[in-house]
Amino acid sequence: MELPEECWESIFSFLEHHRYFEPLSLVCKRFLSISNHLRRTLTITDPTLESLPNLLLRFPNLTTIVFRDFHGNLDPVLSLISQSGLPLKSLDVSSHKCFPLLGLKHLASKMRNLIELNCSNIGSFKDSDLIEIGNCFPSLQVVDISYPDHGSGFSPTGSLDSKSFSGLITDYGILGLASSLKSLRKIDLSGNTFITDQALVILSSNCLFLNEIGIRDCDFITQNGIALAIRKSGNLKSIFMNGIGIPSIDACFLDSFSHARCLSELDLSNSFISDELLCLVAEANLPLYKLVLSRCFCFTFDGIYFLLSKYPSLTYLDLEGATFLNDESMIELAKFFGNLTFINLSSCSKLTNSTLFYLMGNCPLLTIINMERTNLGVEAFSAEIVVNPRVKALHLGWNNNMNDECLKMASYVCPNLEVLNVTYCSGITEEGLLQILKNCLQIRCLEISKCQGVNNLELHFELPKLEVLQAEGLAIDDETLASIGKRCGRLSRLNLEGCLNVTARGVEGLIVNCKALKEMNLRWCNNVSLDIVAWMVLSRPSLRKVTLPCGSVPTANRKDFFLRHGCWVCQG
Repeated sequence: MELPEECWESIFSFLEHHRYFEPLSLVCKRFLSISNHLRRTLTITDPTLESLPNLLLRFPNLTTIVFRDFHGNLDPVLSLISQSGLPLKSLDVSSHKCFPLLGLKHLASKMRNLIELNCSNIGSFKDSDLIEIGNCFPSLQVVDISYPDHGSGFSPTGSLDSKSFSGLITDYGILGLASSLKSLRKIDLSGNTFITDQALVILSSNCLFLNEIGIRDCDFITQNGIALAIRKSGNLKSIFMNGIGIPSIDACFLDSFSHARCLSELDLSNSFISDELLCLVAEANLPLYKLVLSRCFCFTFDGIYFLLSKYPSLTYLDLEGATFLNDESMIELAKFFGNLTFINLSSCSKLTNSTLFYLMGNCPLLTIINMERTNLGVEAFSAEIVVNPRVKALHLGWNNNMNDECLKMASYVCPNLEVLNVTYCSGITEEGLLQILKNCLQIRCLEISKCQGVNNLELHFELPKLEVLQAEGLAIDDETLASIGKRCGRLSRLNLEGCLNVTARGVEGLIVNCKALKEMNLRWCNNVSLDIVAWMVLSRPSLRKVTLPCGSVPTANRKDFFLRHGCWVCQG
């Protein structure tokens, strides 16, 4: 008895990511058709361009298109997409050298129902472009115009170059945008250094559904403007900013939190805050579940203790750089971490193994722990070690004192670990790494770059879930690379930059076995010659990007040849 197509669609929908559709699509024509119709996101890169018309036909239900590492002209590509009839809802054209005005106009003529647009880090971005965005896509709800790239418009001395300068984003552009986007819910203005408090007044007056504002590195936005926006935006749920408290905190800013009845996410990174501010936030009785105080100064343990005592419902806490914290104080704060799923304690230099394993043993919902640049490895483990199957990611890089014992203990405590980052941990060796890999078979991302103590990582057991391996600067050789190829069947991204012992023979051994490999970085692998690249691209059709050893420069004809086979080969 065959299952109805709706049942198969329901089963497929449980897969975490569309990349898992690929093996299913090879089973039969029916599975191919189902996976094609379920695909919702397409990432367009240089190698994708030639096959794009076919991809737009193959995936008729795409709602999100993202441009990544795309160096061509966006206008004709957007024009092509506009003719596809897709139910497009989200578009990401960030980090491109110029704003694709013509292409977006073509898109708007067919797809005016776009609700999300990311134009961050766009070159030559100006007020008139914002006005056109509002005119073209009046249904937009989420807009990112952060950190426009005006580098070419400035002279080497930092002054405006009138010949190459095309304009800036100012309050006038924000007015044109906000006047058209009545349904706007989220906007990121970060890095637009010429907008002022008036921009916030315009947004809060015109966009009544606004619930998220990003204003990092906006030099002319003051605490008065932020306070006014908090008061006037009754639906505001999230605000992220930095540089508060220079030279001092204004009374109006302090008072504004009593009016923020919906605020659930607060980010005050890189600010000079005080215990008084933390107490006022605590007493405001907000529905707060995310708090970011990364790299903040001038507050103390008493202030953060009082605030956390009022918000035991917090699920996300970032205290990076709070150097006053020690193991004893963290045990006190952990009383309020019952609902915490994410914590960042990086650069809290007094914290040791005690804090790491206490958190894992006493915070039952904790999933992600960041403790980079701390003091892991200098203290013995407590007698009581509690297994926490909820922990999925440990980011522990730049801990020079961390050793194999710490890794081994983590492997027992976190049996379901999926992400491990121990970059620049010079005290660990392959013994500790092999132990954690053997015990944590769910690991899909391993970052071990610049671990000087790792000389050999030859695998004698399967790593069925590993997809990403960052191994920059390690002393691994061809035999190790061959064993990785044999044991890591799902490996898709591999960084071997600076692995001087790797040769073409090791690369061949890996390529033959890694049938899902998409990206490979061979920069500074000077014993690997350019001659092998053609064989790599032709032997492994899944390859999408190869970074060559330094000094290897493919000809234009070869680059085009590789692109026609779906792989972007770039100079190291």
